[in-house]
Amino acid sequence: MTHTYKTKGVCSRAIEFEITEDNKVHNVHFEGGCSGNTQGVAALVEGMDANEAIRRMEGIHCGPRPTSCPDQLSAALREALKSAQ
Repeated sequence: MTHTYKTKGVCSRAIEFEITEDNKVHNVHFEGGCSGNTQGVAALVEGMDANEAIRRMEGIHCGPRPTSCPDQLSAALREALKSAQ
């Protein structure tokens, strides 16, 4: 199932991604943000268990900001997993 998450407090505006029935993350695409960094994050989480991705990215800051694109992806994954229950 494809999910879209509107980000908060970062340069990217939204994140689109899929989570399969076995909780694997696929096809992550950030709208806006630092292209190289967001492509790197998307490539690193491809095929990863959603809970493991959340564990690894949650709480990452971007400079003085209290969040980051990886942190926002963890929030998006957490929200998608909650809605699937």
